Amino acid sequence: MGYHFHIHSDITKAETLPTSFYIDPEIFEALKKDVFYKSWQWVGDTNLVHETQNSHPFVLLDGFMAEPVLLTKDANDTIHCLSNVCTHRGNLLVNAAGKTKKLICGYHGRRFALDGKFEHMPEFKETKDFPRPCDSLHQFPVRQWGPLLFAGLNPLFDFQEVLDNMNERVGFLPLDEFKLDKSRDKNYMVNAHWALYCDNYLEGFHIPFVHEDLDAVLDYGSYDTILYDYCNLQIGYAEGTEEVFDLPENHPDFGKQIAAYYYWVFPNMMFNFYPWGVSVNLVQPQAMNKTKVSFVSYVYDKTKLGKGAGSGLDKVELEDEVVVEGVQKGIQSQFYKAGRFSPMREKGVHHFHQLLAQFLNT
Repeated sequence: MGYHFHIHSDITKAETLPTSFYIDPEIFEALKKDVFYKSWQWVGDTNLVHETQNSHPFVLLDGFMAEPVLLTKDANDTIHCLSNVCTHRGNLLVNAAGKTKKLICGYHGRRFALDGKFEHMPEFKETKDFPRPCDSLHQFPVRQWGPLLFAGLNPLFDFQEVLDNMNERVGFLPLDEFKLDKSRDKNYMVNAHWALYCDNYLEGFHIPFVHEDLDAVLDYGSYDTILYDYCNLQIGYAEGTEEVFDLPENHPDFGKQIAAYYYWVFPNMMFNFYPWGVSVNLVQPQAMNKTKVSFVSYVYDKTKLGKGAGSGLDKVELEDEVVVEGVQKGIQSQFYKAGRFSPMREKGVHHFHQLLAQFLNT
């Protein structure tokens, strides 16, 4: 079913998405096929398949899309992202991570190579026109950025475009040296629509009103948003002597006091770079009014933890949850339909709403 949302390209004239976007069950379901299947997701890091001839099954956006996916690393150290559904009868192919030379279905013994190619099937000698290309496992495109892995189910754009955009400012960082710190991982359950959480993230407008501590270390007047096709960047400038990036001379921000680079990637990923490393924030829909937000930290310089804009992340998150859940309650009103954008402070939200309308209208 197609939807016809219109977000004016001129932010000074545009209205936000209407409340129906956030409260209509049919639209919530349509987002799976029209937005999430056609974009990209962070699926973890290379430690999931750290050895050759490894496989790692998981469910993409568990609780929302329930797509069985499989990461593998073959004997040539090439990482693949495959459907974890056997092409014979639809059985789940791999149930547990581990070493394996072949992918063999436990139901009828159909065998695949670690790149997903069909190899053998018992009792099929008399089957005509077999095997066909569709008898191999479906392969999903996968991209690697440092230790981070991304996959798309049926993406409308190449994720390399996004990586190129992010590399413009954080490409100088040695991402391969960033180490996962599981002690800092945390999950939050937010009683609100997932897009409302992204709306809040995509503007610094609320910082002086909601985040007293964060406002004290950021120069709100200089806060900036840069838009790209499928991602955008908010730049947090240091207010005083807080921890900042040591930027190389050829960097576009050389000489500036940068406390944080906040990257959002359509539709639901955030990569918050601080001098200590990066906090990956994953916004995972669970229901129309419930969202799971996962914080995953990769640390580069432990000596800078707990300083500047990259400190107190839990407190900032809880403050954000209060206002997002307040909006979730507010949009139930029969007397609120849509809002307007601040051309100076809400460029990121306008960009997000344009992309949602574009994907849903196709």
